[in-house]
This record gives sequence, C-alpha cells and structure tokens, in this order.
Amino acid sequence: MKISVVIPSYNRLPVLIRAIKSVLAQSSPVDEIIVVDDGSDDDTVNQISSQFPQVNYLYQQNSGVSAARNYGIRQAQYPWIAFLDSDDSWLPDKIEKTRDSQQQQPDFLLFHSNEIWIRNGVRVNAMNKHQKFGGWIFPQCLPLCVISPSAVIMKRELFSDVDMFDESLPACEDYDLWLRICHQYPVCYIDKPLITKYGGHEDQLSRRYWGMDRFRIRALRNLLTTHELTEENRRAAQAMLEDKLGILLKGAKKHGNQQVIDEFQPLLATC
Repeated sequence: MKISVVIPSYNRLPVLIRAIKSVLAQSSPVDEIIVVDDGSDDDTVNQISSQFPQVNYLYQQNSGVSAARNYGIRQAQYPWIAFLDSDDSWLPDKIEKTRDSQQQQPDFLLFHSNEIWIRNGVRVNAMNKHQKFGGWIFPQCLPLCVISPSAVIMKRELFSDVDMFDESLPACEDYDLWLRICHQYPVCYIDKPLITKYGGHEDQLSRRYWGMDRFRIRALRNLLTTHELTEENRRAAQAMLEDKLGILLKGAKKHGNQQVIDEFQPLLATC
C-alpha cells in the first residue's frame, strides 16, 4: 500500500507544521508528503522548505481547498491518496492501522476512521449525527458529511470513476465527493480514533460561510441530475434535497434574504 499524503494549506503555518510532524511521526511511514500552498503570504514556502526538505512543496495562486487537493492528487506518485487538512493531525498509528485493514480487506477502495475532537483546546464528544459507519453508507451521507477528509485513504483510481473535488463549491466539497463515491462503492470504517480534529478557530470554512446547506443542496442537485442512482438511493436523495430546500428557504424568508430565495426557490418548484 504505497501512499501519497496531500495537505492543502492557506496561511496556516503553525498548524501546518503540527500536521506535517504528525505524518513524519507515523509508525508506518507514508511514501510521499505533498503540501499544496494555496497562495499563502505567511512565509509558508521558506519555513516548510527549510524545516522539511523531504516534503514535496507545491504552490498555486489562491483557488480554494478543492483546487489545492486536486493539484496534489494530480502530482501524487503513488496509488493510494491520503488527505490531511492543515489544521488537523494524525495519531501515530494511523497509517499502520490502515495498512493492516487494507491487507485484511483488500476489496475496499476507501478507508476512514473514528476521530478525536478538540474545540478551543478542550476535548469534546462528537454528537450522534456525526457517527461514523462502514459498508454501503450512502443514506448516512445524505444529511451531512460523515467522513472526515483527514481520516481518508483512498485508491486514486476512484477519481477516474467519480471525478475529483468540485472546485465550484467553496465548502461542503467533501460531502459532495463522498456522495458520488458512496452510492457506487462500500467503504471500510476503522472503529478507532486515528486523527485529531481541531476546531474553534476563525478560519474554519464552517465559520467563514453562512448557510452551509446551500452547498449541500447544490451537491445533491448535481448528483440527481448527473448520476445514475438506484431507485432507493434516488428517492432518499430527492427527499433530502426537498427537506434541505424547505429549511433553507424558510430561514431566508424569515430574514428577508432575497438573494437566497431567488436562487433556490426555482429548485423547490422542480422537486
């Protein structure tokens, strides 16, 4: 299991260093570390080049996390792609446990795991809605993202079937990709925390963009119009789309957000 890890980053040098160190501390080393600098101006290039000469550092003009991940995927040398967000870190046995699971269950093309959550420096318990699953998990993927990018190691050949991250989505791009994968493939879930997710900082996408369901609605609409789903999955996706549209429009009308009403009301009429 030869693995390239792709770490996108934008002006996150201190936590990026923590993320890279967590990869280098693995009990079973990865084969390639790629950092994609999405236009940082915080001296990322000099610090990473000097501190971590073994890292393949790539730079692009600021284009968003999806474009950064896609750039890293295209440049990766190895057949398995691992992702690590720059504000997260891996536990030391993540790669070892994943390689063990892949040897025991070689038919799976995507592996993910449980996680530890830290919010503002304090460990917190994940809510039930964030529970992780394995197998055919498309229905569980519909309400919100239940696979963390930093937990994923996947065979790069999957991208040939489902395409890469949607660069038109400023957020929920991971939700969109997992929907495209999970209606076609089962996934392997390792029921052990193998990553640490850190939250509470100001530049989280979930804090930068209001109304995150806007992007999930676009992902659902795209899935329904461009993918062949089983009848059961189509009904489930359609029901989730209608539910999210209703909630979003109700809130938009309450707050007088005409821009959202103008964009999403026509979609409700087509459901």
